[in-house]
Amino acid sequence: MVKLAPKPAGEGSTSLGNTGRPYLQQIQKTYDHNCASSYTEKIETLDDQFSYAPNRQHYWSEPEQSILYGTPFYEQTTTDQKLALNHLYWSFFYTSTAAAEVQTAMFNQVTAGVFNALGGYSTIHQELELETEQEKSHIHAFSKINQATTTSILGPKVFAGLLQRRSSVPPPQPRLNQAIQKALRVATKTMFKAHRTVYSPYLKDLESRSSVIPAPSSGFYRGKSTVSQSLMRFFILSWGSSPFLASQYYNVRYMANLLLKNREHRIFRYCRKLQQQQSFVPAPTAVSYYHLLDESFHTTISQLIGSEFYREFPKPTAYEKWVANLSIYLVQYNALQGLSAGMPGLYLKDDQFFMEFLYNLLQQPLFGCSAEDALHWLEQSFCHEHEGLHVSALWHRRLLNEHRRFFDKFDYLWPVNREMQVMASGGNIGQVLIQNRKNLQRFQHAVT
Repeated sequence: MVKLAPKPAGEGSTSLGNTGRPYLQQIQKTYDHNCASSYTEKIETLDDQFSYAPNRQHYWSEPEQSILYGTPFYEQTTTDQKLALNHLYWSFFYTSTAAAEVQTAMFNQVTAGVFNALGGYSTIHQELELETEQEKSHIHAFSKINQATTTSILGPKVFAGLLQRRSSVPPPQPRLNQAIQKALRVATKTMFKAHRTVYSPYLKDLESRSSVIPAPSSGFYRGKSTVSQSLMRFFILSWGSSPFLASQYYNVRYMANLLLKNREHRIFRYCRKLQQQQSFVPAPTAVSYYHLLDESFHTTISQLIGSEFYREFPKPTAYEKWVANLSIYLVQYNALQGLSAGMPGLYLKDDQFFMEFLYNLLQQPLFGCSAEDALHWLEQSFCHEHEGLHVSALWHRRLLNEHRRFFDKFDYLWPVNREMQVMASGGNIGQVLIQNRKNLQRFQHAVT
């Protein structure tokens, strides 16, 4: 990976030397430290050298980070099966992390274009460029390790097939997409007339190359249907048209940073324990360790831009406040609104898609369940209290408190966002079990 050379503090932005705005100095310092670090290069080395075989007989994190941890099914599995469930947990989460980082790389460039067009904030632009290059290395490492791991455990392409969401939604029609994007572009231009001089050059280039700008359909923001894809494009157009909204995107990114830390810091501590014991450190564990260190710079930048940098710009209009609130609300709804009984650290409702994923996983040769046995274990896992659910609820409360501490200071946020009400509503184990029984009943009817 080619790194940008660190610049002397204050170069490229007179604001960085202004003691009245210490957050700009912190951004400069973070950029300098990120340039001087070698965490990405260590990930690249681990990526180049990875083979599943030497890591097969070792946990990659504490057992709590295993698929179906704490369920009656988990308690009766063999050691090899427990290791496989631990490794597949790592692959599951880093599959979604890689997808989220594809989104992040694009959104970084859209918003960096706004800051660069403003002038005077070249350090922020350079930091975001550097982060985008780092994300590419992360994505490659995750993808390689995930493919090698899941192929070794389940066979070629099985894991990808298990993650394929079945959907009755028809694919978006090109003409409809073009019409919706045209309408969104007219709307955003109308609402941001005062900001035309800071329209993101990167976004402008995307529009010039295609009649429909790309909108990643997986990752932290999810959406397969025409409507949700259009919402994604709406946010991209908004973040690329307004300095305030470009900075407020980083509150959304900070939510993703906190979610990643909530999962990854446990692997980081596990790695440190192995190092202190002078024990073997599996390569995926080391990748998580260095990834958390790399992402610590990104998290700091998200926090500074989202909570401080927006003060550089005029007070937001009612429309800008509405867009900022809508984006945060949808993250709560899409990524943080529930507890998973089958996977601690997944804060989504256990819908029929996830039940189908586990139903098919349990029937793989490694676990050898019949269809009837798989349904039995799903009922035991999703419809009754167990240790894994309580672990997930504990981690959920910690993440909820972190979000509330961060968002409490924003006076333009709706109470539902400042208090993280949607996320809070999903953390009740009793309500989770009631909903799971309904979903499992529908799922059983569908498969039988």
